Amino acid sequence: MVTLGCSKNLYDSEVIMGQLKANGKDVAHEEEGNVVVINTCGFIANAKEESVNTILDYVQKKEAGEIDKVFVTGCLSERYKPDLQKEIPNVDEYFGTSELPNLLKALGADYKHELIGERLTTTPKNYAYLKIAEGCDRPCSFCAIPLMRGKHKSTPIEDLVIEANKLAAKGVKELILIAQDLTYYGLDLYKKRNLAELLKELVKVEGIEWIRLHYAFPAGFPMDVLEVMNQEPKICNYIDIPLQHISDAILKSMRRGTTQEKTTKLLKEFREAVPGMTIRTTLIVGYPGETEEDFQVLKQWVEDMRFERLGCFTYSHEENTHAYNLEDNVPEEVKQERANEIMEIQSQISWELNQQKVGQVFKCIIDRKEGNYFVGRTEFDSPDVDNEVLIDAAQHYVKQGEFVDIKITEAADFDLYGEPV
Repeated sequence: MVTLGCSKNLYDSEVIMGQLKANGKDVAHEEEGNVVVINTCGFIANAKEESVNTILDYVQKKEAGEIDKVFVTGCLSERYKPDLQKEIPNVDEYFGTSELPNLLKALGADYKHELIGERLTTTPKNYAYLKIAEGCDRPCSFCAIPLMRGKHKSTPIEDLVIEANKLAAKGVKELILIAQDLTYYGLDLYKKRNLAELLKELVKVEGIEWIRLHYAFPAGFPMDVLEVMNQEPKICNYIDIPLQHISDAILKSMRRGTTQEKTTKLLKEFREAVPGMTIRTTLIVGYPGETEEDFQVLKQWVEDMRFERLGCFTYSHEENTHAYNLEDNVPEEVKQERANEIMEIQSQISWELNQQKVGQVFKCIIDRKEGNYFVGRTEFDSPDVDNEVLIDAAQHYVKQGEFVDIKITEAADFDLYGEPV
């Protein structure tokens, strides 16, 4: 099984592998087998390119007789199946994002409904992703996800609790809640935004010590989530809320359903409701029609807001999206310059905020050992995207998968160094 793209894709790969294993198949992640299933990403230009190149690599191996079969699934396959079949006919079969039973059948396996929450996790044993919904009903102009993942569909609370219990039994201590849009959770099933109720049930799961929220949406944010976050020590004081832009003209064209004033007010309410909360966001620069003035507004706002965590992407012109009708008129090098400027500001903010942590003690989870360091994270850091806490392995021993109190001794832009207390 080969996985490209985001944590939601990784989750899907884990489900596929769990099903295959239950059917008696020998299955490995990112290691060679005689049959290869590639779970693709089709989100933006460079992700699509990586997916296509990966398919071509494995087709070449198939032609050279190194592997027997190549199957392709995931977002790219959902979005471009007819084109792919024409351009790369040597793949045995292509499957969309909702064709798991058919994919399993092609692999000589049966889809087992009773395997709720059974997955072959690929992350370090102390954390796992928990996908609480699939698809998205938001009309954002730049985004192709609804084309690939369909309408928003929440997973019932009781199913998620079963899954969380199974993960906890395997030694998982941290659940990272993911969906295309967490804040929409429950609207389809319970006729109301029900993320707070879900959190109240998940905190009861024994063995789970941290619950982290990823991918919230700013318009219509359910404020009761903040109350639960404040009351429940298991819920990390952390939220990932992709805001994309702040200039009113760009937000309107992006169809984000909010304004600079509303967004700024929401973030102020976050920080008042949960003191010491870490807010992660992502931004897009170079959107069609983004003027120098729009960019300066965004830049000033990033300086003013002092986000704890921030990532910046250049706009990718995606066919069949609403924004595809607009002229992609910001030159590529200007997009890149703007992204670099934002990240320069952010690295300075991150450095300043990190300096304040020197001398403090944080509860950290130890994910892995890499080179000469044990690598851990505080509750304010998500795997792969945020700061890491590095502990010198020559000086100290800490157990992977365990929580340890670490005193921060030194800080860089995006890394902290510390020693166990």
